[in-house]
Amino acid sequence: MSTTEAPTFTPPTRARLDDSVPFEWLRPARLILMWTYLAGYLWWLKYKGLTVDRFSVAFAVGIFLVCAFVGKSWRTWGVLLLDCLAYCVMWLSYEKTRGAADDGVSIFGLFRIKFPLQVTAMRNIDKFLFFGHDPNVVLQQHFWNTRVVRWYDAVAGTTYMTHFVFPMVVMAVLWAISHRQWARYMKRFATLLGVACLMFILLPTVPPWMAGSTQYHYRIIPPLHRNAGRGFYHLGMDSFRGGYQRALSNGNGIAAMPSLHASFALFTPAFFLPWIKPKWVKALVLLFPVIMLTSLVYLAEHWVIDGLVGWALTGGSFWFWHRWEDRTRVRRADRARAALPPTAEVPDAVELAPA
Repeated sequence: MSTTEAPTFTPPTRARLDDSVPFEWLRPARLILMWTYLAGYLWWLKYKGLTVDRFSVAFAVGIFLVCAFVGKSWRTWGVLLLDCLAYCVMWLSYEKTRGAADDGVSIFGLFRIKFPLQVTAMRNIDKFLFFGHDPNVVLQQHFWNTRVVRWYDAVAGTTYMTHFVFPMVVMAVLWAISHRQWARYMKRFATLLGVACLMFILLPTVPPWMAGSTQYHYRIIPPLHRNAGRGFYHLGMDSFRGGYQRALSNGNGIAAMPSLHASFALFTPAFFLPWIKPKWVKALVLLFPVIMLTSLVYLAEHWVIDGLVGWALTGGSFWFWHRWEDRTRVRRADRARAALPPTAEVPDAVELAPA
């Protein structure tokens, strides 16, 4: 009986990536511009202060994107322009609906629907969660010192300020390196922002600092200190004080439910969590939203329930789009399999003829 030799297989020679992708002559220029932008931003942060209003942040993001897209194709610039328009519409809608918490919703200019202001509901929920105690009051009574800025004041203030910059920095970086991941990020972000804006209208809520302030008639809790930036100023960022005060004056005090500070603090870590492998790093990353919520309560900016609802909305946004993307992948795979030509049937066994 003769034996049949096994067929040999020679793997194809792998082509180098550099041989297939042409060299981008303007790539060094992009890198130089982005590093220059980073140095300029850090200088501005130190001597001019942190930009917190939407226009200034959008302008700063726009300058970064111009640096990051130098030398790209006209088609890429066109896509960037459409993305920028969608980005601006998203934030303009946010600012418009957030103001509706105070003024109500106008129906074709004929009349307004204004929803009742929540004064005691959130405070009562917090008292139930903490066995009859007000966590805002307890934290300030035990830790706030009007004469001394302690290390945890700096941590709380700095954590609070990241809300104005961190999500937008992530958007800009994703925009520059992966449009697909930027689209995934923005779908979840816009959904979260849209639901939050709807809740601002339906549930205008008095925050803790306002609920205890002697300038208002509510006074359902003892007066609380409101100075979220003082720990940040203590780190040498005193030039930021004017911009932050202007942002406070332009904001809506009763757009407090849900807390977008808490939502955004969880949002970005949750987006990158699948790429983080070590469990201890995951735990460390997820500690940030906990620090943010604790800071918000300590600084009297939000009730605890505001932050918990914000986290729930973030989780809901991720859950919805994860299921949507999974179903989209399955449908595309099914269509691809259906488009394949039918293969010839292979017999279960092949008999070897005797020699």
